[in-house]
Amino acid sequence: MAGAKPVREQGEAVIILSPLSGFVVLLLAHWVGDFVLQSQWQAMNKSKRLDALALHVAIYSAVLLVAAVTLLGPWRGLLFTLANAALHFATDFVTSRLTSRFWERQEWHRFFVMVGFDQFIHQATLAATLALMLG
Repeated sequence: MAGAKPVREQGEAVIILSPLSGFVVLLLAHWVGDFVLQSQWQAMNKSKRLDALALHVAIYSAVLLVAAVTLLGPWRGLLFTLANAALHFATDFVTSRLTSRFWERQEWHRFFVMVGFDQFIHQATLAATLALMLG
């Protein structure tokens, strides 16, 4: 990370980045956890099986935790991750059911609108919780 330098703050190693750079790092972690590491089984079943949704959120949260702890330190990073895990679960609980219905009906426009809205909600919750942690 260009310009990042580790510092000691209250006994915790924290990487100093601008708020925008930190948010971009969290968006990258979001993409990896929400898309790259989501298996086909999770994607196809999270709308109808809580174990599939829970596994997806657990993997997502593990990736987010690494980025959050690096940026915010252990306690704020853990709190940030737990909040976003709960919000991610709640969001996907609703949006995956809607996207699944649109997919089955081959309502492609509605499907992609809902996928985009799902991502908007995730990005907004990441931004809001980051603002709370930094504020």
